[in-house]
Amino acid sequence: MNKRKFITLLGAAAAWPLAARAQQQPAMPVIGYLNNGSPESDASRLTGLRRGLNQTGYVEGRNLAIEYRWAGNQADRLPALAATSSGRDRHIRAGVYPRG
Repeated sequence: MNKRKFITLLGAAAAWPLAARAQQQPAMPVIGYLNNGSPESDASRLTGLRRGLNQTGYVEGRNLAIEYRWAGNQADRLPALAATSSGRDRHIRAGVYPRG
């Protein structure tokens, strides 16, 4: 192999990881969902949330992730649950609290 071919091959091999990185998909949007209740007590609200997201083109698990945190009707747990999700990248944080 001559020197010119070797240098060309070496340059292409060095550029390959850069091209592969440029083709990666962007990170999936994430919603952090914090609620004082439980999945069962909030089922109708979650159905509405998912329906609204679907109408705007977002489908949970396909092009959107939702990470749920439930306090189980123990409001004193909310700060700790919020803290566990605050260190992660979220595009939206939603907190749902009972009217009172």
